[in-house]
Amino acid sequence: MREIIALACTECKRRNYNTTKNKKKTTERLEMSKFCRFCRKHTPHKEAK
Repeated sequence: MREIIALACTECKRRNYNTTKNKKKTTERLEMSKFCRFCRKHTPHKEAK
């Protein structure tokens, strides 16, 4: 049931993190505040396709 997804930085658009989510329980796109090593700061990361 859990699928692997990539999290992309909203500022530089790079895919920095991989995580899993339950597609049946969480149907909307995931968004977290994570550290982007390319921007060198904490930025919102959204689920990429």
